[in-house]
Amino acid sequence: MEGKEEEVCLRDIEFSEMQPIGMAAQADDKHFVDTPPVPLFDPAELSSWSFYRAGIAQFMAIFLFLYITILTVTGMVGSSSRWSTVLALGGLIFALAYCTGGVSDGHINPAVTFGLFLERKLSLARALFYMVMQCLGAICGAGTVKWLQKGVYENNGSGTSVVAAAGYAKGNGLGAEILATFLFVCMVFYATVFKRRARGSQKCADPLQLVYWLYRPIDIGTGINPARSLGTAIIYDEGHAWDDHWIVWVGPFIGAALAALCRRIVVESRG
Repeated sequence: MEGKEEEVCLRDIEFSEMQPIGMAAQADDKHFVDTPPVPLFDPAELSSWSFYRAGIAQFMAIFLFLYITILTVTGMVGSSSRWSTVLALGGLIFALAYCTGGVSDGHINPAVTFGLFLERKLSLARALFYMVMQCLGAICGAGTVKWLQKGVYENNGSGTSVVAAAGYAKGNGLGAEILATFLFVCMVFYATVFKRRARGSQKCADPLQLVYWLYRPIDIGTGINPARSLGTAIIYDEGHAWDDHWIVWVGPFIGAALAALCRRIVVESRG
C-alpha cells in the first residue's frame, strides 16, 4: 500500500486574534480573584434554611473536633512523641473543614469567623450565629467526653488551655496566641477566601499547611481556638481551668484582626 500523508487544514483550527505572552499573560491570568463583600446585615438570610443549616454544620464540626481532640490529648498523656497528636488533630481539622466547607465554609473557630467578618465575607448576623453555635458545640463535645469517658477525662486532664499554670508568662502566652492565630487566619484567607485557579495537588496542599501552625503552640498551653478553650474550661471547671482565660480570647481575635488588615494591604497593593 502506498502511504499517504495526511493533510492538515490549518483553517479548521481556531486561533484568537491576539494572545498575550510572557509577563502580559501572567498579568491577565490572576492566580487569585477576590470575592465581593457581603452586606453587613441581610434580613432575608434569617428566613433562609441555608442560614440555619450552616449553623448546625458549625455545631457538629466543632462538637466532633472537641470530642476527638480531648480523647486524643488525654490518651497521649505520658507519651514522649507529640507528632502523633499533632498529625491526628491536624488531619481532623483538614477532614472537618472539607466536610463542612460546602455548607458553612468550615470555620470551626470563632477567630476565623471574626477575621472573615472583618473582611466582609459574611454578615454580622451570620458571624454571631456561627460563634454561638461554635461555643455550644464545643461545650457539648467536651461534656460528652466527660460523660462517656469520665475516668480518663479526670485522671489525664481535660485538655484545657493553661498558660501561667504551665510556668509561662502571660505576655508569652498572649504573644503566642496572636502570632499563631495571625498565621493560621492568613493561611485560611490564602487557601479558601480567594477563588483560586489551582489544580489538583495545589488545592490539597494549602489546607495541609495549616496542620503545623494549628497545634505547634500547644507546648505553652495556647488554644488558638477560643470556642475550644471555652468548652473545656466550662466542663472541667476545676484547678487552673479559668486562669488567664482572657488570653485565649483576646489573643486570637487580635491575631485574626491583624490577618484581615494584612490581607487588605496585600489586596490593595495588587490593585
